[in-house]
Amino acid sequence: MNLAADSIRTELASIVGESGVVSDAAACAGAAVDGMLPTSVIYPASAEQVAETLKYASEHDLAVIPFRNGTKLGAGNLPRRYDLALSLKDLNQVWHYEPGDLTVSVEPGMKLGDFQHFLARHRLWLPLDPAGGPRASIGGILAANASGPLRLRYGTARDMVVGMKIATTDGKLVKTGGRVVKNVAGYDLGKLLIGSHGTLGVIVEASFKLFPVPAERSTVVVDATTLEVAREFRRRLLASALTPMRVLMLEAGAEALVSGNLPAEERREGFRIWVEAGGSAALVERHRRDLARLAQAAGASAELMDVSQAEAKWTRATDLGSWLPGVVPNAVIVQGRLPVATGETFVERALAEGERHRVRVACFGQIAAGVISLCLSEAAEAPSALTFTSRLREIVQGLGGILVVERCPTELKSRLDVWDRAGDDFEIMKKVKGVWDPKGVLAPGRFVGGL
Repeated sequence: MNLAADSIRTELASIVGESGVVSDAAACAGAAVDGMLPTSVIYPASAEQVAETLKYASEHDLAVIPFRNGTKLGAGNLPRRYDLALSLKDLNQVWHYEPGDLTVSVEPGMKLGDFQHFLARHRLWLPLDPAGGPRASIGGILAANASGPLRLRYGTARDMVVGMKIATTDGKLVKTGGRVVKNVAGYDLGKLLIGSHGTLGVIVEASFKLFPVPAERSTVVVDATTLEVAREFRRRLLASALTPMRVLMLEAGAEALVSGNLPAEERREGFRIWVEAGGSAALVERHRRDLARLAQAAGASAELMDVSQAEAKWTRATDLGSWLPGVVPNAVIVQGRLPVATGETFVERALAEGERHRVRVACFGQIAAGVISLCLSEAAEAPSALTFTSRLREIVQGLGGILVVERCPTELKSRLDVWDRAGDDFEIMKKVKGVWDPKGVLAPGRFVGGL
């Protein structure tokens, strides 16, 4: 046994306990990031232990990557180095809950599915449908600012947080915001951590504003024969008084993957637009009626999705990373973030490029929010995948957006920056990183520009 490594484990055990430091091969493999394994997995049982572990890591120049279930470990660039995996699975308690005030404070290790079950007894929920689905942890969702089509009505995770407690690399616990919605003091400080992918500090508690569960929900499926019809429907929908909860457009290949009813090689024409409404029975009925009218005016048809299948279909369509690799080996998942008005143009050009490069493209488009996810397959060789991904990035940039590579084989990731080009605020981001993590021990290299 390496003497230095043995000493590090002994000193970390003095912080989290003997059982809180695990170095066996199986545990380390479970925390692997793009094929890179930590030397130990640390299991703190409190916020204070998280802070002390970060302080120790900083003092001894040990690179740390926080995680829980690993649903977000595939996001980001390759780490420059990786010594300790910081598991937050034991921080999974609800500390404060006031259903009458629509507020709750929860630790980062709680899974979203368990959290929703806890809130459901008072018919409340956190309206998020991120990648990772029910298995995604609260901390991982916040670290990635992960969200799905529900962002159309409710916003992203960043919009729901009213306060946080953060462990820093100097061993401190910093509080920002509060537990009530009206208390927004220091809210901008919290926004720095949300979406920083664990590169600034570790969120050890978060306070949210909650929402009532809709009394009824219904999904209307609009069948558009062409992208032009889909574009016209989207324009009419957004110009109307309707307030859908979420909207998702799937081209034929994507719908086949979600349904599981068609072999991957079989292709069909057209696009299906799912529109979910939620609220009172009268509101849901109005959406059904008006969506049918809008579809007809746009040259499309509409039908109701079977309510018994709707939630499972939505979950599958918004949580690609959990099941897609098993269906499409070596798949690349990219996400274009661009102006709403250009979404269909991007889809059209991406499908055309796919035909040209012999890459199968399945589209999952949040066309009402300007977020278009594409699953790319049959680009097995890294140079081919790199060429095609770079071409898609050029298209998105030309339309005023960026293209983020959300999932891809390690060989491809080693050849590109998954975050696209850094923005004008990159110098500020570097300064913030220098203040929060001066030794650069938190997820080094994984964020924008290699931060």
